Amino acid sequence: MSDLRDSAPLLDAYLSYFESARTPFTIPGHKQKASRLDAGLGAVVDSDTPLYGGLDEIKLTNQTLKKAEKLAADLWGADYARFSTGGSTHANQAIVLALGAPGEKVAVSRTAHRSILSALVLAGLEPVWMSPDIDEATGVPIGIGIAQLEQALLEDPIAVLLTEPGYLGTISDLPVLIAAAHKKSVPVILDAAWGGHFGFHPDLPRHALQLGADALITSVHKALPGYSASALLLAQGKYLNLDRIEQSFETTHTTSPAGAPLASIDGVRALLQSRGEELNSGLLANVAQFKETVQAEFALPIFLYPSDFPARRFDPSKIVLRVQQLGASGVEIERDLQAAGIRVEMADRDTIVFLATLADSASDFEKLADTLIPILKKRQEQRRASATALSWSVVPTRGISMRDAYFAKTEMVSAQDAQGRISADLIAPYPPGVAVVAPGEVLTEQILEGLKASKDAGVRIAYATDPTLLQYRVVVKG
Repeated sequence: MSDLRDSAPLLDAYLSYFESARTPFTIPGHKQKASRLDAGLGAVVDSDTPLYGGLDEIKLTNQTLKKAEKLAADLWGADYARFSTGGSTHANQAIVLALGAPGEKVAVSRTAHRSILSALVLAGLEPVWMSPDIDEATGVPIGIGIAQLEQALLEDPIAVLLTEPGYLGTISDLPVLIAAAHKKSVPVILDAAWGGHFGFHPDLPRHALQLGADALITSVHKALPGYSASALLLAQGKYLNLDRIEQSFETTHTTSPAGAPLASIDGVRALLQSRGEELNSGLLANVAQFKETVQAEFALPIFLYPSDFPARRFDPSKIVLRVQQLGASGVEIERDLQAAGIRVEMADRDTIVFLATLADSASDFEKLADTLIPILKKRQEQRRASATALSWSVVPTRGISMRDAYFAKTEMVSAQDAQGRISADLIAPYPPGVAVVAPGEVLTEQILEGLKASKDAGVRIAYATDPTLLQYRVVVKG
């Protein structure tokens, strides 16, 4: 029996369902007995039960979900909480749709995930882009500077949308940014998909609501041990309309939410509440030991460390390997690791990101170190200078609005003829899924050459109509 059941109503409801005798004549159609039809199919679906008629009665008479969401709101200090089975993508889209009317402006970090950009198209909101400051020593984006925000606030946005922490673990000076926005009564919303563990250990950065932000969206399946596509939306009501967020959330969420993701969010909340500091202590110790073990084999610093950045501006649980310090290719190292049975979160030419979570054991890190060190030594060549990845360095050139581009007539043109044309696609190296070009923006020489170089280096190029990049989908002239 789970130790968390007494304090996690959705987790308890999920487990109780499978402990009870039942003959369902409801959805889901597999009835938890698809194994009668095929063993493989049954192995996938027979542990599935929905919220309606699974974790609660079909009429939601027990209000189990509401009880669990109230516990999450209390833990994070929020006025409002919702559990999503559609990932941070859904939660981002829900809150953006709740912000204002088509044509109004929002200040947006250029490091935003594509889900934010798609939400802007759906809502008809116009982005005022804010580019991140870049650390000269490492080439890493270190967050949005106050000058960028103050410039964006001159355009009277109705909200500020930040992505914190960034994909490489860095964090803006959030208290300063939040204070500046609130001085103008503008809400600050954080896509904290990679920061679900923040706020639960004194050596970790505080989470966004502790810093005064108005909304926090986080993935419960990234830095936390939740079910895939589980996410949490938390909000305060001072500057945001919570009723409209509820309307937008329901408008964009499935009407048949799966029970396992919901139960996992509740279970992870209970885990953080009861053991968050203890488990994060173990994670931080394991990460520090791993970095020390690997770093001891090389003269130049090959990882990012909290000491590389201002205090509380880097996630100490993040493992970012600076491959260019060894003169090696991150993509080639990734292939070697995959051949040895180890998968990484992200690899491009200069960087590899290893995702470490509460679920990793000391022996997992030992195995990674034992496998990684000889690969790095084999691939080591002449050090390259630090370079800023394309996703972090492009300054967009607006042609038309994203929404107009999304609905415009389009055509395919060759890469040679694409320069100067307006893109109809959002194109991003993936991961991290940060747009190099968004619909409505001009395809510049920097973008075209940068995307080709990224693809040639082995990086996956996502969302382009032609993933080979031999052609680009552009808005028809005229």
